Amino acid sequence: SDVYKRQVFVIIMIIIYFGMGYLMLANFFEVSRHVSLTLGIVFIAYGIFRGYRQYKGIDYTYRRD
Repeated sequence: SDVYKRQVFVIIMIIIYFGMGYLMLANFFEVSRHVSLTLGIVFIAYGIFRGYRQYKGIDYTYRRD
């Protein structure tokens, strides 16, 4: 069903956010340390936010009318 596909997609995106955050914190892309730290923290924080929304079942784009 569409709801299941959406849940799987959101979980995959959360994993990608955490992965990108880790790569940025490890300075994998060899950018300025300030940029790397800032983006790493932002990616991980957004991953936590999306994970929380997924856990609580909060979704502003899907309406069950």
